[in-house]
Amino acid sequence: METGILFILVLGLLFLGVPVAVSLGLSSIIVIAFFSNDSMSSVAQQLFTASQNYTLLAIPFFVLASAFMSTGGVAKRIIRFSIATVGHFRGGLAMASVLACMMFAALSGSSPATVVAIGTIAIAGMRQVGYTKEFAAGVIANAGTLGILIPPSIVMVVYAAATNVSVGRMFLAGVIPGLLAGLMLMTAIYIIARRRNLPAEEWKGFGELMNGGKEAGWGLFLIIIIIGGIYGGVFTPTEAAAVAAVYAFFIATFVYRDMGPMAGRRWLRDDDVRGTPAYVGFSATVYALAFFFVWMVLSFFVSADWENVSSAGRAWVGLALSLVVLVAYSVWRDPASNPANIPRFVAAGMPVWGRNFAMMGRHFVGAFFHADTRKVMVDSSKTIIMLMFIIVNALLFAHVLTAERIPQAITGLMVDAGFTWFTFLIAVNLLLLLGGQFMEPSGLLLIVAPVVFPIAMELGVDPIHLGIIMVVNMEIGMITPPIGLNLFVTSGITGMSLIQVVRAAAPFVAVLLVFLVLVTYLPVLSTALPYALMGPEIVAR
Repeated sequence: METGILFILVLGLLFLGVPVAVSLGLSSIIVIAFFSNDSMSSVAQQLFTASQNYTLLAIPFFVLASAFMSTGGVAKRIIRFSIATVGHFRGGLAMASVLACMMFAALSGSSPATVVAIGTIAIAGMRQVGYTKEFAAGVIANAGTLGILIPPSIVMVVYAAATNVSVGRMFLAGVIPGLLAGLMLMTAIYIIARRRNLPAEEWKGFGELMNGGKEAGWGLFLIIIIIGGIYGGVFTPTEAAAVAAVYAFFIATFVYRDMGPMAGRRWLRDDDVRGTPAYVGFSATVYALAFFFVWMVLSFFVSADWENVSSAGRAWVGLALSLVVLVAYSVWRDPASNPANIPRFVAAGMPVWGRNFAMMGRHFVGAFFHADTRKVMVDSSKTIIMLMFIIVNALLFAHVLTAERIPQAITGLMVDAGFTWFTFLIAVNLLLLLGGQFMEPSGLLLIVAPVVFPIAMELGVDPIHLGIIMVVNMEIGMITPPIGLNLFVTSGITGMSLIQVVRAAAPFVAVLLVFLVLVTYLPVLSTALPYALMGPEIVAR
């Protein structure tokens, strides 16, 4: 009886328009108060326990990092690099938009943020070269869903917290499916482009590819810091999220200067033209220092557990290699190709460094209190409070399920009915596809995961594999009406009606449904990397 009352209360409140968090929390409290043997004191205890969840602490930091990286400049640089990579194929600008969404997804962990950051720029670009608005909107709405599949993903953190599985394994499990989903979307775009004779961008050579990668490099290096740091054993996913937030603020404010008191101020002035000693010397030292920084970070990740490798040893090797980079660049850019000019170039570049460091010093404290920083912090706080309020109430709902042994009762019914892992996964997909049309991903996942997880374990489904299946269903839910969040975001940035966006997205939704079938019944796609690098997930029954 308690099972029926609980679910009737939740669904009834949701259909009345009550927010998800309030529906979950209020239903749980009513059941505990009137229909359960559990004590009301467990409500306070569960709320406190949920607020102390170390894994969930990663969510605010990932949201903050995403907000700093969504300031506009990073997206433009990623799109330029993507166009240089695949833009020369038929339908290349649309394919580049998908590739840009894949890379931005690895920075933001959020699907709507990916749609806004990439779509605002890419849709206008596609329209200028002859793509229809409907086609451009359909591409971005679907490609943006990769924001919750390609790690780091906020939805994966939520699943890990709800089921007590490893966040690190979940992040690894999303790599191959995320790349496969992006490749399938790009393949579909190429086929459509051949049939419709869509334009291809001019191949601008490897120079443009290198320049695009160089500009986007500081932003994309955040991926290396998060993934490398976690799997190099340097820090936990929660610590990685904190490092990501600090790094994103520093890059957006002091390196790219897309926000804050130095917004719009370039490192080089107009009189520092290419080929001058100041330009060559400054650029050579930038490349040398960047190489040294990347070397120290990557070598630390790789050799953190090696007893015979010291920090000093890594630093000396890094300095030697950085010196080689400095000499090679200076000789390459020197019209005379004379190594003897290198000291003169470096000396000429020092005033550029001094000018920029002096400006950074003057604005360092002000950057933390600037209007742009405050806006990012306030907007992030709103998102964080909304997510955490949903999560805390959903964990209370999960406590009621566990206390009343509801998952065990459902497991017994399904096993007695002859369900196997194969038919069970069909049922899970249908449930999530239906629920995803009406609910926000994190809320739906937190309702469904505590119910289906024990059943999946009983039927022998891998917990990491189940998590990726659920995340892919959440993806599709974000582009299906009536509540698909990506549809509303795409409608907002294009000015199209919701019905038009739904029609535009439909062909690519079919691609993602095929992808869902592959992920569901080819577990190796999800488990290959986690098993290889971290071993299987052990769940105590």
